[in-house]
Amino acid sequence: MGVGVSLVLIAIGAIFTFAITASMPGVNLGAVGVILMVVGTAGLLISLLFWETYAPFSGWRTRRNVTTEHIVHDVDH
Repeated sequence: MGVGVSLVLIAIGAIFTFAITASMPGVNLGAVGVILMVVGTAGLLISLLFWETYAPFSGWRTRRNVTTEHIVHDVDH
């Protein structure tokens, strides 16, 4: 889940929680909205933790350039 999807889930959850006053039998729209906001917030935090340009934990994923040097000795027999 990316940052965009997380923000959309948070926005939809806020709409369900605060803006919709209708009710459906068997479904609590306020609870559905809170669940969407919690899932969106968790997804946003996880996306930010593993975002390469920002992440404090991205150091373990960096590429390492390894160079080897071949030394050839010219030995006369």
